[in-house]
Amino acid sequence: MDTGDTAWILTSASFVLLMTPGLALFYGGMVRAKSVLNMMMMSFGALALVGVLWVLYGYSMAFGQDIGLGLLGNPFEYFGLSGLMGEGNLSGTLPGMAFVGFQAVFAIITVALISGAIADRAKFGSWMVFAGIWATVVYFPAAHWVFAFSTDDGYVGGWIANNLAAIDYAGGTAVHINAGAAGLALALVLGKRVGFKRDPMRPHNLPLVMLGAGLLWFGWFGFNAGSAVAAGNSAAVAWVNTLAATCAAILGWLLTEKLRDGHATSLGAASGAVAGLVAITPACGALNPVGSIVVGVIAGVLCALAVGLKYKFGYDDSLDVVGVHLVGGLWGTIAVGFFATADAPNGVAGLFFGGGAGQLGRQVVGAAAVLVFSFVLTYVIGTLIQKTIGFRIDPEDEVTGIDQVEHAETGYDWGTLGGGRSAGPVAQARHAAPGTSEVSA
Repeated sequence: MDTGDTAWILTSASFVLLMTPGLALFYGGMVRAKSVLNMMMMSFGALALVGVLWVLYGYSMAFGQDIGLGLLGNPFEYFGLSGLMGEGNLSGTLPGMAFVGFQAVFAIITVALISGAIADRAKFGSWMVFAGIWATVVYFPAAHWVFAFSTDDGYVGGWIANNLAAIDYAGGTAVHINAGAAGLALALVLGKRVGFKRDPMRPHNLPLVMLGAGLLWFGWFGFNAGSAVAAGNSAAVAWVNTLAATCAAILGWLLTEKLRDGHATSLGAASGAVAGLVAITPACGALNPVGSIVVGVIAGVLCALAVGLKYKFGYDDSLDVVGVHLVGGLWGTIAVGFFATADAPNGVAGLFFGGGAGQLGRQVVGAAAVLVFSFVLTYVIGTLIQKTIGFRIDPEDEVTGIDQVEHAETGYDWGTLGGGRSAGPVAQARHAAPGTSEVSA
């Protein structure tokens, strides 16, 4: 065990955990005021549920011994994380539980990312059912494909990491393409929001959006540099490449906005940052810093253009999960095949650095496989939930506001803004004096 590596991974895991509350703020600010609490609750609900499932069997499905063709780890090998608490149980230079914790927060935020595609219109209980099923059926196997590397001591991992040998440093496929494809499938299953293309659906709180984007950016250094699973040169290169690509993507997005619309917006700056972070995630260990800038600026331009596709093709991806995470994840994953340099930690050369088209082909196959797998299974899961317990709220409730209907709360209690504390009947009851009724409170 290396104490420096252990400290870095536990710190990185804490950074990545912060990304989910950051995502809640980012998404929460982007919806209308009547939906902010539901939007944030979808992230917190995913955090709670997936964290429990990861401990019970998720880690084992992702990192247990492969049970066939690189598709799935043995779900019973580490059930309840049994056998992983001893000091002699190591994952490389890390205690086994440190690696468990680091990968847990990846699973959590991947599920939470999907929620942005169905803002304003999904029942919270149905979302929680979906989150548990999707994590089990889609994310845990995909994590095995991408993150489980075979070792010399007989451990066999996933097919993308080992048989295909596609490069995905921190989750462009397993996290972003996976969540983006799932978001598209769910948007199609639930249909368009009431008033889509007709009513203004502007973000209600842009400072909240920018705060959330800042927390995501901060946490993303743990996401990418932490994926080196050691406190060394690879982590340092990933950190710098993450910074360079994200800064460049903001500039690319803002320039696109300025030329297209005449204004560079705060929402564009926040969205550009996320687009750059998404694109560099699979590539941060394969590029040099200049290549990272190129990948980042192209990501900013591509994603700024892609978010408008929903109006052209008629799918209601509420908060642009498809335009940013699917498109950005695809670009970043495929860009490795063009811009990878053998001087970077991954040690692979792409097409533009004399490596030929082989790596490019591997990147395309890996990206396409996760996209199709996630989209098809998500569409099936979402349809089954919609036809059984119902996934979408009633149109009347959607117009009224999902916060009040699903949670009996409102994000902003304008009637008591001058000094009251209430935010709906549940909150009123919690702050009532002993012996008083909910109504009198």
